[in-house]
Amino acid sequence: MTFLNAKEGSKLVAQPRASWKGYLKIAELTCPVALYAAVSRSERIALHSVSRSSGSRLRRQFFDSVTDEPVEREDQVKGYEVGRDEYVVLEPEEIAAAVPRSDKTLAVSAFVDEAEIDEIYFDRPYYLAPSDRSAYEAFAVIHGGLSRTATVAIAETVLFRRARAVLIRASGPELAAITLNYDYEVRSARDAFADVPDIEIKGEMLELAEHIIQTKRGAFDPRAFHDRYEAALADLVKAKLEGRRIEPPKRAKPTPATDLMAALRESAGLGGKAPPPRTPERSEPRRGGRRKAAG
Repeated sequence: MTFLNAKEGSKLVAQPRASWKGYLKIAELTCPVALYAAVSRSERIALHSVSRSSGSRLRRQFFDSVTDEPVEREDQVKGYEVGRDEYVVLEPEEIAAAVPRSDKTLAVSAFVDEAEIDEIYFDRPYYLAPSDRSAYEAFAVIHGGLSRTATVAIAETVLFRRARAVLIRASGPELAAITLNYDYEVRSARDAFADVPDIEIKGEMLELAEHIIQTKRGAFDPRAFHDRYEAALADLVKAKLEGRRIEPPKRAKPTPATDLMAALRESAGLGGKAPPPRTPERSEPRRGGRRKAAG
């Protein structure tokens, strides 16, 4: 990550703004750090609600569901529903008092193998960087330790008014931090697969599936994926500004395969032939993010 402003041609690259600043604490070792959002959606096209007749932007107004009268902002409070149209009202100062106090410390409680953590618990990614020059050496020590032991650190802190568990790992020459979902937030996979029977596939079907996968193996390149919705929306806005009309594309309706074996053979490009025998390949275990059923 580059912390100093730099010019790319005539374009000035702005210094990133930290989302949070504090201290990474491992036993008696303390390192001043800053969190930077690793994902930003600010480049997405934003659409606002406007009046069709006047073209002015609309303003949201809340109404009382019983009296149908508008409720001003100063009279709006939060409530927890305990029954139909029955709420426990919480005043802003009561909610503020319940927010955990922050000591601005990412306190590491354990080091674990990343493969032990199901990716379904991953929430939001950040970059974790030293916040000033005095932290460079301690940061390098922590990064080197995580890299050499191939482990990740589990820390806890208060981020954005919530107590959070955070995974910290070496990612190339940097450190990445990922907030983790709590166990009560993750739904059990059993609910989604309760009605799915356990079917054993073997023989030619399994060989065809393996053949298709092997012929389509490649490397992950995020630049190869394009947000077609954003591109289409940008084209639509541009056409509207230029007074042009865009005809919606004709979309082919997918037809489900009625013959699974025929579909597999067609996908494999083998016609009526059986797939060639596959040579077993040795593969190194992949670090991090082992998927397993939650619950």
